[in-house]
Amino acid sequence: MNLKDVFSVTLILFSVIDVVGSIPFIILIRKREGRIYAERATLIAAALMIAFLYIGQSVLTLFGVDVGSFAVAGSIVMFIIAMEMILGITLIKDDPDARGTGSIVPIAFPLIAGAGTLTTILSLRAAYDEANILIGIIVNLVIIYIVLRTSSWLERKIGTSGFAVLRRVFGVILLAIAVKIFRSNILLR
Repeated sequence: MNLKDVFSVTLILFSVIDVVGSIPFIILIRKREGRIYAERATLIAAALMIAFLYIGQSVLTLFGVDVGSFAVAGSIVMFIIAMEMILGITLIKDDPDARGTGSIVPIAFPLIAGAGTLTTILSLRAAYDEANILIGIIVNLVIIYIVLRTSSWLERKIGTSGFAVLRRVFGVILLAIAVKIFRSNILLR
């Protein structure tokens, strides 16, 4: 274990996951769903990220999917979510039978453990030891859990108008990230 490497991995993943920037979206999902199951979302995101660390490339290969295609698919989902945030519309309709799944889709996947995060984890394997990456993942999961647990408090502090502004600003940022991921993976072809 190398503390410098753990710190680097933690910062890289923190930037890609951008849970702080996702607060407006998390609040939007909580309002739509009624509540966020922070434990469930964090555990599922943990399972996805850790599984992807060890078997991600093999799973994608098994399905005949390359990392670039996986990233493009994730960017399309992020694009749709960003459009909802910017325009204040609902493109992903509520399914009454799926109540309570908002903690899983879209929070655990693709918001936290999305294509960007998972492809970053695959990329980190080339530069860092697995133990350092694993610790970086765990540190980020602790931060994610705290943000998810405090989303109601954060909403009260931000306020309705502040939330509306943040939702649109971060929607544009999310849209830009989606376009960047899409463009960079389409240009690789």
